[in-house]
Amino acid sequence: MTLRILALMLAVLALTDARIALAAGELQIFIWANYTSPDLIKKFEKTYDVKVTLTDYDSNDTALAKVRAGGHGYDIVVPSANYVPIWIAEGLLLETRPDQMENFHHLQPKWVNVEFDPGRRYTVPWQWGTVGVLVNTKYFKGDINSWKLIFDPPDEIKGKITLVPEMGDVMASAIMFAGGEPCSSDRTLLKKVRDMMLAAKPSWLSIDYGSIEKSVQEDYWVGLEWNGGVFRARLKNPAIRFGYPKEGYPIWMDNVAVLKDAKNVENAKLFQNFVMDPENAAMISAFARFANAVDGSEKYMPGDMKDAPEIVIPKDFEAAGKFIPACPPEAMDLYSRIWTEVLK
Repeated sequence: MTLRILALMLAVLALTDARIALAAGELQIFIWANYTSPDLIKKFEKTYDVKVTLTDYDSNDTALAKVRAGGHGYDIVVPSANYVPIWIAEGLLLETRPDQMENFHHLQPKWVNVEFDPGRRYTVPWQWGTVGVLVNTKYFKGDINSWKLIFDPPDEIKGKITLVPEMGDVMASAIMFAGGEPCSSDRTLLKKVRDMMLAAKPSWLSIDYGSIEKSVQEDYWVGLEWNGGVFRARLKNPAIRFGYPKEGYPIWMDNVAVLKDAKNVENAKLFQNFVMDPENAAMISAFARFANAVDGSEKYMPGDMKDAPEIVIPKDFEAAGKFIPACPPEAMDLYSRIWTEVLK
């Protein structure tokens, strides 16, 4: 009996070793499209002899739904701050303890003890930025610092407007334009928001994730966009500007997390530590054109980011920015209903 048990244990160990061998040298990253520096990935692959595969998504809800369904095969996901508590509460993330990693001391203090992941037990910062208005000033000469261009647009830009397909950012922006606070579940306010969005929808050309090139080509003249995307567009078309809506605009942060059912956990932890290195964080920013949360990265970043109006928020508009928290389930349910109706 003892020999049979020993043989069985050895067989199990052999199978486990085989699985580890098959998983070694790989990393599956589930991340926003057009958001990851190819040079960063090449450097990580060369440094650790790991083959990285990137799979794209276009919104927090898309990513969450895919992972909830299971059978995805991903090791890393990059959710926004307002979604991180949902991932944690549903048991979808592994507690990797980034706070104990070698490069953790590089993080800027204000991004360490964050409300969505106190002390950083699950996530590390990827990029952070703002949501505002992309405007091609060749076609619109008025005030660019208002959500009016999206939700109550003047005739000259109707039919040339696009929005990113991210429910949280669009809803927060619409609510602030309507005079409310992000995460509000006031049904009177939300009815006003719903009616406002449905009335504006015929003026929109698209709700499109891949809007940077189309804006450069002037298929779109105005858009509800992320600041880094507008920065990249302006570099190719100098007529493009970024507006900070005076009614209030969202501030967000995306974060690198390891999935609870990841097959390549150690490689995923290596990647979390890797992106907290100042030189590597700068590579991410140089590609995506968003700010990062790593001290010392600025000396490695392109010079044109230092004073870029899309990155450096004008003092007159600093107070209007609001970091979007994780909204309560009641609010999220109401937003989902409105968003579904808008997308019909």
